[in-house]
Amino acid sequence: MKYLFPEAMIELFTDGSSRGNPGPGGYGVVLKSGSHRKEISAGYILTTNNRMELLAVIVGLEALKKNNSSVNVYSDSSYVCDAINKGWLFVWEKKNFSGKKNRDLWLRFLTVYRRHKVKFTWIKGHAGHTENERCDALAVDASKASSLLIDEGYTPETAPTLGL
Repeated sequence: MKYLFPEAMIELFTDGSSRGNPGPGGYGVVLKSGSHRKEISAGYILTTNNRMELLAVIVGLEALKKNNSSVNVYSDSSYVCDAINKGWLFVWEKKNFSGKKNRDLWLRFLTVYRRHKVKFTWIKGHAGHTENERCDALAVDASKASSLLIDEGYTPETAPTLGL
């Protein structure tokens, strides 16, 4: 296979999880196109739910090998979907993300987002949607893994109270 997916429409299902906010977290991704399917997940020692929701979308889009792909992203994160669908992200960008959290991830997102034709659809979480439930399971399992990554972009202001 030359590319991860052929030129057909790609469905990207994502979810993020944090056991505590902040706390150990993870993300889960399911990519589908035709008969092709790929699952991706990773866990982090200390992060937030919003960071994992956004990172799931980023990692899913970064997994696409061909630029200008048509992608439908399905997420249960209002934070992510509203930022794009309501245009908030582009206002934040014009203001250099002044006062906004997760600047590092939003900048990374914008780079990969602009390489594709992406549509965002919000779906209700924990409502029996098969792929969303799978992403949730991937994210939670990743957050419980024995070997967790460090979320380099996350620096909690509460780190001293967490004993870090």
